[in-house]
Amino acid sequence: MKENNYAVIMAGGVGSRFWPMSVNECPKQFLDVLGIGKTLIQLTYERLTKIVPDENIYIVTNESYVELVKTQLPKLKSNQILTEPERKNTAPCITFAAAKIYSQNKDANLIVAPSDHLILKEEKFERIISTALERSDRENRILTLGIKPTRPDTGYGYIQFHMEGDIIAGQISKVRQFTEKPNREMAEIFLKSGDYYWNSGIFVWKAATILNAIQKFKPDLHELFCGELEIYNTPGEFEFVNEAFRKCEDISIDFAVMENAKNVDVILADFDWSDLGTWGSLFDHLDKDVNGNSIKGENTHIFKSSNCLINLPDDKLAIIQGLDNHIVVESENRLLILDKKDEQSLKTYLKAIQES
Repeated sequence: MKENNYAVIMAGGVGSRFWPMSVNECPKQFLDVLGIGKTLIQLTYERLTKIVPDENIYIVTNESYVELVKTQLPKLKSNQILTEPERKNTAPCITFAAAKIYSQNKDANLIVAPSDHLILKEEKFERIISTALERSDRENRILTLGIKPTRPDTGYGYIQFHMEGDIIAGQISKVRQFTEKPNREMAEIFLKSGDYYWNSGIFVWKAATILNAIQKFKPDLHELFCGELEIYNTPGEFEFVNEAFRKCEDISIDFAVMENAKNVDVILADFDWSDLGTWGSLFDHLDKDVNGNSIKGENTHIFKSSNCLINLPDDKLAIIQGLDNHIVVESENRLLILDKKDEQSLKTYLKAIQES
């Protein structure tokens, strides 16, 4: 039944690999990175309202972003915005949301989605999510959406699945193993094998199913958030949850559950997905000139350059010559010039300048 379907949108991250536009005060999920008049979190919310009743959509975000959420998603009620006092990765975030929703509806079926993904073929997304909801509701399975890899990317987790015959989009397969962010050599092996998909980070499961898995594999985490289920939706919830976050470990749902559970399926998706985790992933979806350059900036002039992503303010007069395969972005007096092949190192560079 549709009233048992819920969505949890995770929106607490900083998005540091989208620096210099994405910063701690306003991370990428709250930015219109596509230049279409809508932010990534607004696109995610609108996509999920076609599957889930508006009142069943919850946002989990850092306390400092509550006003941004309220401004960009004005239809949300205050009780639909769940706050984290500190960032502890996805497992605590998901446990918190699942516990709160389960305390209200023991039959709740959850879609868990990051707030900053790009999905171009939304009708296919709806169909695949509906298939996943039916499966998780009927058989108490844990489902993740897998994306066919197009390159040996080391920034994604990989899912190996049982492959029998041809791969069909929308097909559900049992997961053999998860591998979280392999090195380049392993990623190339996975790409050639044909039975590995990228882990999209979009999950579907019953609230009861994921809470049982967390209790089995991370009992301390389960106890912190589920030890007093009756406290949810009461005045005591805020302090209870804050105390749980203070005490819990920092761990992803992949390490906490997905690498250990045996009741995991992957549904093979084909809806033109990108996690927009880096400037390079955005570049794949932007219009380009005859030399493969994507240029934003009315006074930006490019010479003898190719395959570059250029994003400069309209009032900035710039001449760029002799660059190939580079990222050039300026925002609020912050400038990035980076070889695209090195963009996975951006976090390292930011940490170095913060420590200097």
